[in-house]
Amino acid sequence: MTALYIDADACPVKDEALRVAERLGVRMLLVSNGGLRISPHPLVEMVFVPDGPDLADIWIAERAGRGDVVVTGDIPLAAKCVAAGARVLKHNGEALTPANIGNVLATRDLMADLRAADPFRQGGGKGFTKADRSRFLDALDRMLRAAIKEGADDS
Repeated sequence: MTALYIDADACPVKDEALRVAERLGVRMLLVSNGGLRISPHPLVEMVFVPDGPDLADIWIAERAGRGDVVVTGDIPLAAKCVAAGARVLKHNGEALTPANIGNVLATRDLMADLRAADPFRQGGGKGFTKADRSRFLDALDRMLRAAIKEGADDS
């Protein structure tokens, strides 16, 4: 059965993800190390991991697989989930796939090296826009429908 995993600590699209999950009847797991309000929604499972580096990522990576969808901005987590067969979506609606995850991971590592080499470098990231939110909603709807179909085909 398809599950929607949300790397929830810094996720700006939790409400949008719930709307799509509710419409499609998909269980949504919000994984965090705390600081989130408990959702009373019957499709939402709150998963609180101990405080520590990457423990939410580890929890998701150990469980997500073929037929699941993961929403994260964490590229190393995305790479693990893609390798496990899960579908992965960034908050701006960009799909991370076996075809592009290597380049995305390499770019992330390059940018980390550049930031480390220039400690005075400021900013560099784009703000999150309404267009990103809209792209995310559309992409998540399409991705979840494909994952549900994939799960039904496997049955």
